[in-house]
Amino acid sequence: MDNIERKEIVALMTSDSVPPTEDRTSSRTRALYWALPLITLSWLLLLGFLVLAVIPVQRWQLAPGTASRVGSRISFTAVKGEAAPPRQYSTKNSIRFVTAQTGQLTALASLVAWIDPHVSVDTYTERFGTQTPSSVQRLGYQAMVGAKQIAEYVALNKVGMKAEFHDGAVLIEQLVCTATPAARSACKVLNVGEVITAVDGVKTPTLPALGAQLKDHSIGDTVTLSVIPYSTSGTKSTKTEQRVVQLMESPDVKGKAIIGFTPADTRTVDLPFEVSIATQDIGGPSGGLAFTLALIDELTPGNLMGNTQVAATGTMNELGEVGAIGALEQKAVAVRNAGAHLFLVPAGQSADEVARARRAAGKSVTIVQVATLDQALSVLAARGGAGLKSTANSTK
Repeated sequence: MDNIERKEIVALMTSDSVPPTEDRTSSRTRALYWALPLITLSWLLLLGFLVLAVIPVQRWQLAPGTASRVGSRISFTAVKGEAAPPRQYSTKNSIRFVTAQTGQLTALASLVAWIDPHVSVDTYTERFGTQTPSSVQRLGYQAMVGAKQIAEYVALNKVGMKAEFHDGAVLIEQLVCTATPAARSACKVLNVGEVITAVDGVKTPTLPALGAQLKDHSIGDTVTLSVIPYSTSGTKSTKTEQRVVQLMESPDVKGKAIIGFTPADTRTVDLPFEVSIATQDIGGPSGGLAFTLALIDELTPGNLMGNTQVAATGTMNELGEVGAIGALEQKAVAVRNAGAHLFLVPAGQSADEVARARRAAGKSVTIVQVATLDQALSVLAARGGAGLKSTANSTK
């Protein structure tokens, strides 16, 4: 190869027509320039969602709960030294009692709850007023105990079996407050969840005893109450404190002097056998109607519900009267979700409450209002239930 050819080859290799080598380092730097902020932003968003999902805020929900069968929760056992309990007529198609779900929300859960049309989100004041969450919970459990006791009393009397009430302690469930309460009014001096044991040194273990001690007092009089303070830890105490309270006029009976509180129902029922209704940590009195119907069903042959899937809500008093409850709309959703087709509710619910409950439940659920236990039994019988039967031969 001569010198001329070599020069041509060298010229060709150094010519501008040869493509330049790509600057890969610069390209990678540009990619990282955009990727790092995006990754950082993604992590920050994820961290933000985690914080919103974990950190509780001052908001409480009232949401649809459950509609659970009562029959499987009931059991009968003998009282020590007494005869065996009556036969239990268990049925698969037991009536359902209904709950609403409550609890404090996280920030993220609050946002989700606000979107749901059947969930109510309340502030602390809207939910608890002047009470505390622990006192409300304690009173809710007490109300559930009371609902069971009344259901047992009413059910056994309905089927011709013996049951008697015994008065319990004087427990403050709610305070009666005026617009401008006096300095020594119950509203200022007492607290929800406390127990009154004596008035002016005279023991008042029950409400009748308390009423008798106040009978000769006038509005404006002051009395010294012996009170067992409410324990936030849930532990029971027998130590009392002395509180001086000025009596006020009853908002219901003109001229009547009262301390200024609504008592919790602490009565217990004396039965010829032990009845257990397992409700775990559920509180409130709204299961009264369902518990009463379920007990009657378990004590008598046949099935009160027939082939209908039935749920019920409503308080029950010793006269067999059904009282209004809260969260009807949320409970209607729970009934629908459980697949029940008939929902018995108190006659005392407002027209607006019932209308909203019917919209929430949809066309698959028929809502019927009842004022008494007898009305509820009539509705069930008209829809194919077995009806109330005698238990004369049911005891062993």
